[in-house]
Amino acid sequence: MKSQASLQQLRRAVDQSLELVMITDPAGAIEYVNPAFENLTGYSGREVYSQTLGILKSDQQPGELYEEMWDTVLSGNVFRGIVTARKKNGDTFIMEQVTTPLLDEQKRITHFISTARDITDRRRLEAELQQAQKIEALGRLAGGVAHDFNNLLLVISAYAELALDRLAAENPLRHNVSEILTASRRAADLTHQLLAFGRKQVQSLEVLDLNSLLQRINRLLPRLIGEDIRLTFIPGDGLGTVKADPVQIEQVIMNLATNARDAMPRGGALTIETANVTLDENYLQSHSVVAKGDYILLAITDSGAGIPPEHVAHIFEPFYTTKGSGQGTGLGLASVYGTVKQSGGFVWVYSELGLGTTFKIYLPRVEGKEAQDSKAASSTKCPHGCETLLLVEDENAVREVERDFLVRQGYRVLTAANGQEAIQVSRDYQGPIHLMITDVVMPEMGGVELAQQ
Repeated sequence: MKSQASLQQLRRAVDQSLELVMITDPAGAIEYVNPAFENLTGYSGREVYSQTLGILKSDQQPGELYEEMWDTVLSGNVFRGIVTARKKNGDTFIMEQVTTPLLDEQKRITHFISTARDITDRRRLEAELQQAQKIEALGRLAGGVAHDFNNLLLVISAYAELALDRLAAENPLRHNVSEILTASRRAADLTHQLLAFGRKQVQSLEVLDLNSLLQRINRLLPRLIGEDIRLTFIPGDGLGTVKADPVQIEQVIMNLATNARDAMPRGGALTIETANVTLDENYLQSHSVVAKGDYILLAITDSGAGIPPEHVAHIFEPFYTTKGSGQGTGLGLASVYGTVKQSGGFVWVYSELGLGTTFKIYLPRVEGKEAQDSKAASSTKCPHGCETLLLVEDENAVREVERDFLVRQGYRVLTAANGQEAIQVSRDYQGPIHLMITDVVMPEMGGVELAQQ
């Protein structure tokens, strides 16, 4: 009686286990599966009885693993491995499987018992985290390179402008210098996109109503995407506000609209939607790099060809492009990613071949009224003066060209390579210093501390 009770208790434990349990005969024919197996795979015990576990084999799993498993268990050892399997409906899942041979008194194999745990969600979250870490590292690298390259371009373009100012209108060299200036500005545009990806671009933050911003942009988009693409805007009711740089958000929308246009060469539909959303613990369980809270959703959907699965994981990487040579820099989506992250948000892409693509951007919702435009009107003429300026910049070439420009405008210019040197210059100079122009990030002492002192 005690033995019978123990067997019943063991049977209940196996039936109620959250892990898959499968028992096969020595030839691999299934004799028992527990309810967890049935719930996950969609197969009933009756359907799989006398079949092998090959019924779960997927195209994504190399056959070598099954050979390794059989070699291991037939030799009397325990097999442990990660298996990509297939459900009855064709969906795949990833399981952590342990298969143990059961031996009788003569050490002969009588059965195999396999236990497995579904780790699909865990693997997806790990992949998301690894991809986020990879993009973070690429961002730091790209931002650093772009910063240094931007300084070089600043020197090239500044000296080109100075040279152009000194050339007479009829001088044949004006065309050559103008071409240098044009090329350096185009190169600067690329570095700005890299700086966006690396989240090192300067932001002019405002409290924005995305619906108002999109209504203004949508008047321009038809010219960008063409008449054969139908544009639909679905504004969210009672939409909250976000704090972001309006120019950068416009660039994000333009980049995504351009990509959508390229994905629909024969025309199609482009839909832009906004909505208030609250992301809770349930959402966080399937998205590892997200903070819960209130967001504004900006979704941009096209009816194009879709993105192949092997490309989806790489589309936000700089210089990664599936377009032909000369048709794209591979920086558009990288700058989208960087701008959204720098604004405190995140972006996901959902795509199916033949069905189109959706980019979902989540920006943190903020309280407050739409900010008034506080930008001062820029002067149309370059100012001249006679005051004394202190110019602080650690890049020698940048400092020299800025000094040349200011001197040409009539200013007396004192220079320093860092904050400590600037303090010494200001102490040694006998007259008044009317204005200081300083870089922010410098060795020894940065611009903020220098300004305070």
